[in-house]
Amino acid sequence: MPDRRPRAAWRRRPEPQPEPASTPHPADRPSVVQASVYRDGRRVSSPATLADTFRRLREHPDGMAWIGLQRPTEEELHSLAAEFDLHELAVEDALEAHQRPKLERYGETLFVVLRAARYLDAQEEVEFGELHIFVGPDFLITVRHGAAPDLSTVRHRMEGNPDLLSLGPEAVLYAILDAVVDGYAPVVAGVQNDIDEIETEVFGGDPAVSRRIYELSREMVEFQRATRPLVGMLHGLMAGFAKYGTDEELQRYLRDVADHVTHTSERVDGFRQALTDILTVNATLVTQQQNAEMRTLAEAGFEQNEEIKKISSWAAILFAPTLVGTIYGMNFDNMPELHWAGGYPFAVLLMAVVCTGLYVVFKKKDWL
Repeated sequence: MPDRRPRAAWRRRPEPQPEPASTPHPADRPSVVQASVYRDGRRVSSPATLADTFRRLREHPDGMAWIGLQRPTEEELHSLAAEFDLHELAVEDALEAHQRPKLERYGETLFVVLRAARYLDAQEEVEFGELHIFVGPDFLITVRHGAAPDLSTVRHRMEGNPDLLSLGPEAVLYAILDAVVDGYAPVVAGVQNDIDEIETEVFGGDPAVSRRIYELSREMVEFQRATRPLVGMLHGLMAGFAKYGTDEELQRYLRDVADHVTHTSERVDGFRQALTDILTVNATLVTQQQNAEMRTLAEAGFEQNEEIKKISSWAAILFAPTLVGTIYGMNFDNMPELHWAGGYPFAVLLMAVVCTGLYVVFKKKDWL
């Protein structure tokens, strides 16, 4: 953890000269959510701009500044970097966002990236936010990219416990870590409910369930990216307890957060595996349904072919006597067998023989 020393003992840059009144300061923009100066765990000032915050902190060398920003401009972060000697690489990360959770130390300043999450009941989906934290000997700066987490609740809780807040910026860092991790609990509950619903839809044959499984699987990948690195980060902080003389209360605080992170990470891993299994089961059920439909179509085609065979067979049988009758029904004098007395019985017999022969042939071929 950063050492708690008076500001003058670690400050490397000279105090900036006051800006002309006509030059607007970057802090005048609305991206500064809240800036406060604390002394002995109690708020002594709530400056409206970054310039006022810097000035108030100089008036209280043993105080602490807690500055909250949301999607700050490049000028604002450069102003903070100049005042608190922030490393340019950390500032660049805070500007770009889209960082994975990590913990880095630049001299006496810690740079922490967290991925917060919240569950949206109406859309039944998980929304992720990004939080960048600079922790120095007498300051803590939060840079939010997204709606989550709600740090006003953390600030209110810390101000209600001056003894804990008096432990310095590291206490605020642990409180923020705790808030981010606690925010995972409703997400876990919401995802568990979604998985239960998906299982019901899978076995109910809902055709739209495949898309829902895919979308939830993507969210679980993001959730894993948010929680897995936290385990290593928190163990890294715990490894520095002895080196930086971390207060025992804060040590217990951080161990509790680490336990919650581990539990959440295991649940998320289980969710992703469950979704993989559900997707496999759904694919199997879809294949079985398609096979059943194809079998039904094949059976229908077979039955249709059988009917066509029967119709064709009877048509051929009926066509034979028609042909014979047509020949013997011609009306002209010189036709063969015109005056033959056995002509009519012969014609009838010929019809019967032809029809019987066709019937036997079609029966042997199983057409009738």
